[in-house]
Amino acid sequence: MTEQPLLNEIRALIKSSGPMPVWRYMELCLMHPRYGYYVSRDPLGREGDFTTAPEVSQMFGELLGLWTASVWKQMGSPQFLRLIELGPGRGTMMADALRALRVLPPLYQALHVHMVEVNPVLRERQSATLAGVRNIAWHDSIDDVPEGPSIILANEYFDVLPIRQMVKRENGWHERVIEIDPNGRLQFGAAADPTPRFDVLLPPLVRAAPVGAVFEWRPDGEIMKLATRVRDQDGAALIIDYGHLRSDAGDTFQAIARHTFTDPLKAPGQADVTAHVDFQALARAAEDVGARVHGPVTQGDFLKRVGIDTRAAALMQKATPEVATDISVALKRLTDTGRSGMGSMFKVLGISEPRLTGIAGLSDLERAGGTS
Repeated sequence: MTEQPLLNEIRALIKSSGPMPVWRYMELCLMHPRYGYYVSRDPLGREGDFTTAPEVSQMFGELLGLWTASVWKQMGSPQFLRLIELGPGRGTMMADALRALRVLPPLYQALHVHMVEVNPVLRERQSATLAGVRNIAWHDSIDDVPEGPSIILANEYFDVLPIRQMVKRENGWHERVIEIDPNGRLQFGAAADPTPRFDVLLPPLVRAAPVGAVFEWRPDGEIMKLATRVRDQDGAALIIDYGHLRSDAGDTFQAIARHTFTDPLKAPGQADVTAHVDFQALARAAEDVGARVHGPVTQGDFLKRVGIDTRAAALMQKATPEVATDISVALKRLTDTGRSGMGSMFKVLGISEPRLTGIAGLSDLERAGGTS
């Protein structure tokens, strides 16, 4: 049996301090300074645990580059722009975006690239992928990125931020926790006492959920940081992730290892632990601090609006039949709504300073799911 130092540490913490909230367990699984999943490995690609959209096709990053150019023009084409990526993987998306932006020399000259990444293994990969890019810097947090007009890209970033989970009982909502069963295995439980007046904070749809329902939520700190930054310093943020358009009850806490779903309590630190993103909650938090919200829309709709079909056709025209087939398959994967496609599962949300209206691919007039 493989050694599981993080599991042993979590067991010891529960024995000494009592049941552990889900958010703390998730935080340890992903960010433990020695054994955390995102601190110690490259999880991407076929040899890793999952594949992200930029790894599926160069078209994804290229179109985000063109989206960046469109927003830069709406901002008045400032002579200085910070292009910030949160959780940039292997640097593939940024490399593809920058390649597309090279056709616009005034913008390319204005760029200062900032990569927010805590994983030293991935930082090395990004550095190699982006060798030759001038004006590039790495940071542990967006708090460390200097001020200035910014466009922020966050693809599959919010899904790994720790969630809190609540379970509805007859007498109210109890925090969901991790405890140890009689055989020494980890299991889910619930705090003995309900959280006072928790239902007052809930959307009506969730308040009406049956006994036994699970509701999960993330603190608003990270989205409020992005929204406040673009509100005060000019610019926009684009958030792409899998999740739901409306706040609702449901347990989406999951783990993925080797491209397969696995038990999130089985091997802490050795699988990617995530939960769906509540886009209605993100939009509400951004609006609360005075930023303008655009969307959300599905990834399929967004990519089609910003020209993925045209880009795919142009690439296929110059390609061999084998490569043309690969491009067609990638296009379907990114835009299709079926189980194998990312088109409807993934959503896209734009946040900007209030004067920016009608951002490319998104419209603040068509709020799917609404945020009221």
